[in-house]
Amino acid sequence: MSAAPATATGGPDAGGPVPVPGDPTPPDAPPDGAPPGQPAKEPVRLDPAGLDQAERRARASQSFWTAVVGVPAVFSVLRLGVEAGGELQTTLLLVANVGPVNLLAGFLTTAARLLSTALVAVFALGAVLGASVDRLPPGGRRRPLFARWAEITPAWFVAASFLLALVTWPLLYLPLLVPAAAAAFQFTPERLHERPVPRVLIIAALLGGYLWLLLPTLRDAWGQGEPLPVLLLVVPPLLALGIAGPLPGAVIRPLASVTQAAVLAMLVWAALPVISTPVLPLTVTTVGSGSGATEDVRGHVVTTDDVNMVILQEQGGVRYVPVDQVRAQVLCPTEEELPRHRLRIHDFHVEDSLLEGLGRRVRPVHRIDAACR
Repeated sequence: MSAAPATATGGPDAGGPVPVPGDPTPPDAPPDGAPPGQPAKEPVRLDPAGLDQAERRARASQSFWTAVVGVPAVFSVLRLGVEAGGELQTTLLLVANVGPVNLLAGFLTTAARLLSTALVAVFALGAVLGASVDRLPPGGRRRPLFARWAEITPAWFVAASFLLALVTWPLLYLPLLVPAAAAAFQFTPERLHERPVPRVLIIAALLGGYLWLLLPTLRDAWGQGEPLPVLLLVVPPLLALGIAGPLPGAVIRPLASVTQAAVLAMLVWAALPVISTPVLPLTVTTVGSGSGATEDVRGHVVTTDDVNMVILQEQGGVRYVPVDQVRAQVLCPTEEELPRHRLRIHDFHVEDSLLEGLGRRVRPVHRIDAACR
């Protein structure tokens, strides 16, 4: 008998699918050109601008840290130019005698509030906008700038920004940190307790303790006819109950544009007094002559050597006073340091920060010298 002819599908590799002529992909090859035996790579997700998530994070991180590092340097240079009255030679004199450490210390003490305010606003708005992006219509889900910044910022940096605001903001504005923190960390009342009744009791206890703490200050503010401190102390904790996202999809894009422009305008408005704040302390120097007559020179001492004391006068110009003619010198506060409210929160003035209030307890404010008036 003759053997049966071999079929087209016989042989040692029989049983697999037969390649179809003209098909360029082998039957056992995985998709996307991956090697046999390895899973296919997931496709890179691109945003509407054609950037993948890693590149988007890198660009957002670069822009954020550039702003954090570059803004203080620009402000410091502008402050020297403004304090010099725009004169080149006076600016060079200040640059030569004001060291970078003193300049940085002066900037931090005067601009820490501005810097912390900007960071708190960015993180609070960015977290709310980031929680609402999923409600945008398809094709328009590009994340707002503040949302991208909040997304790439480490949690410790956000917490440090709020801590900086806590110790540098005046006590009158500290309640604004409550809704800002609720927005930045997306803290809702539901996280206090899962059941409604205990949740309401916890909220009532927290608000009651807060009002009891501020009751004497609220009574004094109401008696003095100052409604603004009352609003600043009472309204922000109530806003914290419903400020966390997400927001309706129709308002996300307009709100993102408006808030980002508002924060930029606020920074410009708040930066003007920071730039014009003196780098050097304000003093009144009593200068005497051989005839016995004296003169009070009001200004900022730039430097002192064996021959002259260089004073940047408050009314403009640089004056060189021989050191043997200096009779006395007193330190004076500026007009911005004088209090505007007569309100206190448990022995802390409402216009002082926590650092300033603790400092006044260690070393109380001295009486203003008559030469400063």
